[in-house]
Amino acid sequence: MFKQIIVSFALAATGSLLVSGQEHMKSLNPDYFDKDVPVGVDFYKHVNHGWQKAHPLTPEHARYGQFNILNDSSELRVKNIVLNLGSTNPQPGTIAQKVWTIYSQAMDSVRRNAEGYSPIVADLRRIENTKHEEMTDLFYWMHGNYASPFFGAGPMEDLADSKVYAMYVSGGGMGLGDRDYYLLDDARNKKVREAYQKLIVSQLKNAGYKNKDANRVMKNVMKIETALADSAWTREQSRNIPAMYNPYTLADLQKTYPSVDWKSFFPKTMEIDAPNRVIVTEPSAVSQAMNLMASLTDREIKDYYIWKYVSQAAPYLSDAFSNASFEFNKVYSGVQQQRPRWKRALGATEGSLGEAIGQLYVEKYFPESSKQYMVGLVENLRTALGKHIISLPWMTPETKLNAIKKLMAFKVKIGYPDKWKDYSSMEVDPKLSYYENMHNVSMWHQRDIYSKWGKPVDKTEWGMTPQTVNAYYSPLANEIVFPAAILQAPFFDPEASDAENYGGIGVVIGHEMSHGFDDQGRNFDAEGNMTDWWTPEDAAAFNELTKGLVAQFDAVEVLPGLHANGQYTLGENIGDQGGLRVAYTAFMDSQKAKGVDVKSDSAKIDGYTPEQVFYMNYANLWAGNIRDEEIRSLTTGDVHSLGVNRVNVTLRNIAPFLEAFSIKEGDPMYRPAEERVIIW
Repeated sequence: MFKQIIVSFALAATGSLLVSGQEHMKSLNPDYFDKDVPVGVDFYKHVNHGWQKAHPLTPEHARYGQFNILNDSSELRVKNIVLNLGSTNPQPGTIAQKVWTIYSQAMDSVRRNAEGYSPIVADLRRIENTKHEEMTDLFYWMHGNYASPFFGAGPMEDLADSKVYAMYVSGGGMGLGDRDYYLLDDARNKKVREAYQKLIVSQLKNAGYKNKDANRVMKNVMKIETALADSAWTREQSRNIPAMYNPYTLADLQKTYPSVDWKSFFPKTMEIDAPNRVIVTEPSAVSQAMNLMASLTDREIKDYYIWKYVSQAAPYLSDAFSNASFEFNKVYSGVQQQRPRWKRALGATEGSLGEAIGQLYVEKYFPESSKQYMVGLVENLRTALGKHIISLPWMTPETKLNAIKKLMAFKVKIGYPDKWKDYSSMEVDPKLSYYENMHNVSMWHQRDIYSKWGKPVDKTEWGMTPQTVNAYYSPLANEIVFPAAILQAPFFDPEASDAENYGGIGVVIGHEMSHGFDDQGRNFDAEGNMTDWWTPEDAAAFNELTKGLVAQFDAVEVLPGLHANGQYTLGENIGDQGGLRVAYTAFMDSQKAKGVDVKSDSAKIDGYTPEQVFYMNYANLWAGNIRDEEIRSLTTGDVHSLGVNRVNVTLRNIAPFLEAFSIKEGDPMYRPAEERVIIW
């Protein structure tokens, strides 16, 4: 059986792009290369310095790079789609009418400023006027309608059986999201906390509260959210998926976390029968939530609810609310100017009816030929990753076989869903306020999620819209997904050289495939179930290798006194390295199959070897500028490494890269062979 699998890889497709002599770059612009910065000193800067100078940060951006350029392109296309829908005088109840109503209301600042906070007055009064004996019903109402206070709950695929849904209860309830913002006393976190406190007071005053009351609310919110943060899991702990799988019977859940009547909670918040089994992901955080719910006064809880309510409503109210949010964002990310109103309106519209817009997007902008080429490219990468797995020196044959089984079971989604989401039951009424419509939209999406309970998992669903410039791997579905919008230069261009395409979208494909075998994805088998399919020896070898990769990124000082977090970004760093190595193998195999000698002068592209162009276009993907505040924010809360490190730190481990540019010992980009970490 093992040999049969090897043979099946050897018979995989080789792709369909034609190669012509003396090709020219399309995704890369040689004018951006900085010849004054040798490749062996700083490869990222050598490739991208000219791009950085040509694309200075504008006030509305905390960072701006190649992804942003594609996002801008996608936004303009979507804007054109939405404006065209509005020009058709759409009839009530149609998708066009729903899309146009949300977009036009988001743009109508005159109406929203006139309405002020009136759309939320009745609900705020409900919270304020709740009697002690009604506090439990208020708790259910908050969980059923708004940003879940104290903890989160909802259905998701069962990690141990991905064909069915399980019910999960998890920590949460913190407006700043990450525990460090509340608990660390360095200058950066203090500054963010102060800005957050100011935001709470400002938004409460915008909602009609007097300064004294707004400050009381702020103090109670900070008391509660800091207590929640104190028991929240760290970012590093949250990457341990098996540790987050803690199943309880309903009776045991009630006994362990008694502050909630769980038998009533699910019917009253989700309109479903209480499940027999519930999985708790962060026991310490949920325990803390129970302690707080049992010990806080009604006034403290109401103040917390008020802020949870106002903060979720703020984006859909008057400009005073959005301006206050922007003042906080200036501190948080360093951005200096709000995004144009039309971009914010478009974001709300896509968040509401994303697939409906996506269907129109692919009809107009995504050729079927791109999808077909991607299919062949994915199979090339699958073949290459299989070769890498089979030749791994640190993995035993037994685990290799299971890895190959998982690889062969990868499902691939390209461009757009085969089945589109049905929005016919969503109610959007131009007579209602913008907030009321957006609340109804949110409730529709929430009911859509809860309606899945008790049904088999629909494996055809997508987690991104076609117009999203991104890609993903889902361990529970064991699938890799590439939306239409990322299939553009510099990632993908049917007219570009193989070297550029494999160094672009090829690396993206390999990256997503490698996620199936990173520190989280490795916990799931070919069916998407959390299963330990590793021998103890292989698991130990994998963990030892990852320690080396963690150390490489931990050593990078991204700002004075601030280092990268190699453990938190481990999965993405494994994906980057795996993507580069696997895409390079697939690229070289494709050239061999076409009879191209990549070492010959005739194969050069604008004077560079195809191998050099491959790595240059990878670096080109991460061209960008970024503010210091955003560097700090991303280092705290993003699982991805900064672009410069995704290039320079990762490539130093890859021997073909060092050879392609004759990088030698003594060069800053050189890493001795014994210090290089190769996982996949």
